[in-house]
Amino acid sequence: MGVIKVILSIIFILICIALTVIVLMQEGKSQGLGSIAGAADSYWGKNKGRSMEGGLVKMTTILVVLFFVIALVLNLNF
Repeated sequence: MGVIKVILSIIFILICIALTVIVLMQEGKSQGLGSIAGAADSYWGKNKGRSMEGGLVKMTTILVVLFFVIALVLNLNF
């Protein structure tokens, strides 16, 4: 069981680093007064899921789920 714990710890550290980088790459959610004027209804606002920003949001979600699952597994006493 020691080898599995070391492997999971290494994966956990890599996920932490990747999660930090991906969160820092994302744009801020507050767009200021531009969002009031209807900028959210533009072409890029409607297709945000297909853009790089949408991909970063999806990757963040996946990495957060993996982060919590591995954190729970590492804290089990087995």
